Amino acid sequence: MPANPLKPLNPKQFDFRKARHLLNRAGFGGSPDQISALANMGLEAAVHYIVHYHEIKTEPVEADRFDHDIMKPRAPQQQKELQRARREGDEAILERFRKERQQRQRRDRRQLADLQSWWLQRMIETPRPLEEKMTLFWHGHFATGYRAIQDSYHLFRQNQFFRANATGNFRNLVQGIIRDPAMIRYLNNNQNRRQAPNENLARELMELFTLGEGHDYTEHDIKEGARALTGYTFQDDDFIFRPRLHDRKSKTILGQKGFWDGDDFVNIILSRDVASEYLCFKLHRYFVNDAPAMHDTAPQAKRYILAMAKLFRERDYDLSVLLQTMFTSEYFYDDSNIRHVIKSPVQLVVQAIRTLHTPVRSLKALLDACSLMGQNIFNPPSVKGWEGGVAWINTSSLFMRQNVLVYLLTGRRPNDLPWDTDLQDYDAMPIIAHLRDAQGLFRTDEVLAYLLKLNLGDAPHAQRMESLKSLMNEHRGDLDNPILIALLCLITSMPEYQLM
Repeated sequence: MPANPLKPLNPKQFDFRKARHLLNRAGFGGSPDQISALANMGLEAAVHYIVHYHEIKTEPVEADRFDHDIMKPRAPQQQKELQRARREGDEAILERFRKERQQRQRRDRRQLADLQSWWLQRMIETPRPLEEKMTLFWHGHFATGYRAIQDSYHLFRQNQFFRANATGNFRNLVQGIIRDPAMIRYLNNNQNRRQAPNENLARELMELFTLGEGHDYTEHDIKEGARALTGYTFQDDDFIFRPRLHDRKSKTILGQKGFWDGDDFVNIILSRDVASEYLCFKLHRYFVNDAPAMHDTAPQAKRYILAMAKLFRERDYDLSVLLQTMFTSEYFYDDSNIRHVIKSPVQLVVQAIRTLHTPVRSLKALLDACSLMGQNIFNPPSVKGWEGGVAWINTSSLFMRQNVLVYLLTGRRPNDLPWDTDLQDYDAMPIIAHLRDAQGLFRTDEVLAYLLKLNLGDAPHAQRMESLKSLMNEHRGDLDNPILIALLCLITSMPEYQLM
C-alpha cells in the first residue's frame, strides 16, 4: 500500500473490469452497455455520477404510498369502552375488539408483503443504485424487524428516512434514529422514563450503532445514556418528546458531565475517534472486503480504515465525501479486494436481473428465495442485523442460490430443465449482441470469454472452465439461445459467482 492509503487510482487504469467492480459494489451491477458507459466516463466522472445521484431525476416516493391508518391507536372513546368491558367482564365487547384487532393485523401483514415487493422492485429498477444500496446498508446497521414492531407503515417511514439520508451526514442519521418510531418501539424506548429508565436503546446505540461492542464505553455510560433518552417516545406515526418523563438531572457520559439530552448523548459519542473507525470498518466490510472482524483485518486494510476514519472526522461525518474517496481510491480497485465480498441474497438476485436482464418472474418467489437464503427484508434476525460475509453461505443457502439463478434464467425448476429443448422464454442474445461477426454469427471462444468477464470478472477454476468448454464442444457451430442460457446457468452456479 502507498504511503497515502487513500491514494486515487490512476485514471488510465479505469477500464471495463474496474467499472464493473464499481457498479457491483456501489450498486447492484449493470448491463454490458451500462458498464461500458461508466468506463467511458472516466474514473472521476463515473464516481461522481454514482455518488451524487441526486443529480439524476427520478420519481419521488409518494408519502401516501402505504396506508398509515391500519394500526392507528384506538380513539379515546374506544379505549374507554375497552377498559369498561375489562372491568365488567363483558366478553361480547372484548371479543369484538379482539376480532377487530386480528383483522387489522392481517391487513398489516398484507401491507408488509406489498412493502417488501415495492422495495425489491425499486432496487431492480432504480437509476440511482447507490441510494438503494445505502438504504439497504442502513437497514442492516440500524436493524429493526416487523415481528417486534407490528406496524408496516412505521417500517416504510423508517425506510424513507434511510433513503433521504443515505449518503448525507452520519450525525443526522444517528440523531434521527433516536426519534424514529420504529426504532423506539423495537428497543422499548417508549417505556424509558426518569422513574424507571430502560437501557435498550442506549445500549444498542453505543454497542451496535456507533462505537462497536465493548469499545470505549462502560455499563455506567449505558445507564447514563438511557437517562439522556428518557421521554423520547412516539404517538401514532410521529416522534414526540415528553418533558415530564425526561430526567433533567446531571449525567456523566464517557467522562463528560452535564444536563444531557439525546442529541447531547449522540454528540458525545461522535466526539470519540472510535465512532468514525467503527463505521468505516463496517463500510469497508460492505463495500471493499468482508473480512470477519476488525482484529482479523489485514494490516493494509487497517491503515486504509484508519485513514478513512480520520477523513470522516475532519469532514464532520459527511458520507458523500467518504464514499467519493473510497470509490476513487487505488486500494478499492486492488486485486486483493476484487471478488472478495460475498453477495448477500438481495444482491445476488437484484444483480442477476440488472446484469443479465432476465425477467423478474415473480417478486414474491424472489422474496421467498431471499428469505430462505437468509435475508428477509424488514425482518432481520436481530438488532445486530445480518452478519454477512461467510455467514451467507452454507449447504442449504448455496443450493437455493443456484436454484434461484436457474429460475431467473429459465423460469423453471433446475430438476425440470431440458437443456437442449425449448428455452426461448428469456432472450440471452442481447447480452452479447456486439460480438456478432459480419455473417451474424458468434465466435464461440469470444462468447465464453465475454460471459466470464461480465459475470465473474475473471476466469473460474480450471476444472470448472473445462465443464464450460465441454458444453460448447458438444454444440459446435452457432450458439443459439438455449445454449447461451445453459452456459449462463453453469456460470451462475459456480462458487466464483457468489463473489463480487
